Amino acid sequence: MYLCIVIVIKTVTTRQQLERFIQFYYDLYRGNEFAVPYLYSDEMATLRRDKNPSFECCEAEYFLAYKDGRTVGRVAAIINHRANERWNRQQVRFGWLDFIDDIEVSTALLKAVEDWGRQKGMKEIAGPLGFIDTDREGMLIEGFDQLSTMYINYNYPYY
Repeated sequence: MYLCIVIVIKTVTTRQQLERFIQFYYDLYRGNEFAVPYLYSDEMATLRRDKNPSFECCEAEYFLAYKDGRTVGRVAAIINHRANERWNRQQVRFGWLDFIDDIEVSTALLKAVEDWGRQKGMKEIAGPLGFIDTDREGMLIEGFDQLSTMYINYNYPYY
């Protein structure tokens, strides 16, 4: 007998789903003494289309990953049209990438970004990046056991 667990990717379309998207970070890193939580209100203001002025030149879609009915990951897909025009690119960015230690989850999340970007005519993917270059970007490759002295992304070593 084989047990096949399916990863379900859902597009965030409601305020409640956006709250779940933001909350996932706090749930994933709860108890980790090195992950400094972001201000919930700042995250909400950044991700809301009616609050973030970056949406004048950007479009975005947010995705949540589910496994066995529970949230197991999240990612934002972003197209910064102004940057693409300036640098002559057709690039979709990914950010707010967080997931449990499961390669199928991370693969499904990045595939959602890739598929959305392709539907929008994008030919390359880059990240972790935010809407604009002053947003948090990058990924830890060392220093997982140190408290950050800067406003940066934190991630587990399995990333």
